[in-house]
Amino acid sequence: MAKKSFSGGLNSLLGETKQPEQSTENVEPKAPKKEITETSQIGTKEKETRATFIVNEDLLEKLKSVAYWDRALIKDVVNNAFEDYISRYEKKNGEIKEVPKK
Repeated sequence: MAKKSFSGGLNSLLGETKQPEQSTENVEPKAPKKEITETSQIGTKEKETRATFIVNEDLLEKLKSVAYWDRALIKDVVNNAFEDYISRYEKKNGEIKEVPKK
């Protein structure tokens, strides 16, 4: 019986396969790359950043429960809460002024 040689790799066993041509029709353009200036921005989308907050444990558990039952991400529930609070604050007190940069 003759010895088999597998030195050609997997392609020699399976034969050459052609890659399907990709159509440029109906392909969504990729979002522009976000310039990362801080390590906290790695893996975030445009106009997002990471932040760390100290929060009451009971409130956090309720927030997680809201996200679970609404089938939403915690970050989306937090963003909605921030938007609602800021909207109510601005209705009562007027537009929020930016903090002066040093």
